[in-house]
Amino acid sequence: MSEDQGRNAVFTQGNDGPAGVHPHMPRKNVMLEDFGYEVPVESVPLPSGGVTYPPNSVLHGKDSVEIRAMTAKEEDILTSRALIKKGTVITHLLNNCITTQGANADAMLSGDRNAVMVALRITGYGADYNVDVSCPNCNEKSKQTFDLSSLEIKPLDISPVDVGQNEFEFELPVTKKVVKFKFMTGRDEQEMLRMQERLKKMGNVGNNLVTQRLQAAVISIGGITDKSKIQLFIQNMPARDSLALRRFIDDNEPGIDMNTWMDCPNCMETSQVRLPLGASFFWPDA
Repeated sequence: MSEDQGRNAVFTQGNDGPAGVHPHMPRKNVMLEDFGYEVPVESVPLPSGGVTYPPNSVLHGKDSVEIRAMTAKEEDILTSRALIKKGTVITHLLNNCITTQGANADAMLSGDRNAVMVALRITGYGADYNVDVSCPNCNEKSKQTFDLSSLEIKPLDISPVDVGQNEFEFELPVTKKVVKFKFMTGRDEQEMLRMQERLKKMGNVGNNLVTQRLQAAVISIGGITDKSKIQLFIQNMPARDSLALRRFIDDNEPGIDMNTWMDCPNCMETSQVRLPLGASFFWPDA
């Protein structure tokens, strides 16, 4: 990824960029021909640079994806109770707005999906994001306005085991085992949600999120790929190994850097916070 793409430059564009037509729109462009308006199309840089997608993927080696700006149709998707209940509302939103032929939001890395989400929010409602945030210093909540266009892209800086594979290596500091892991995709995130729902129904609420996430990410440990053995190792691995692996994955996962700064009106301190993506992310204040 070039230095120019290191900044989230595409998100700072207005709606006067290159325009296009969604592939599923009718042959006659009613919006353009009858109303004199064409829904804008933007190019969004992919933090992964496309290196983790297999050769048969349209995103293989691609450093960007094309999106159509959000419209009222996407607001219908965001309010669909059926999609919200299934946990697929964001995937449907992305698939509806991504115009790159053959791109599948389920197969995209979570970091690439987040880049598209932020871009869609900006094209739909603008870059200002108003949200209540708790001050890390005094714990008081206050309404803050963040500029989404100032968020930086966090590019993929480590190389996969092979180009075209979502597979990376890390040596654990204590046991010295070589772990092969992947970065989460949209499909993986949905499977995690389904698993958490199943555990919730069984009365097991939120007390094994660390091991769940590692189990979803780890492909092999010391050459062993058996899922049950990997699960057993993860549950019993030294805490130092667990922390080192999680930090390595978090530090190197491509995506959008959601860390930003807030000025607290209560204690007057300036603190770094992680930008929360609540319901108001796609439903800003009127």
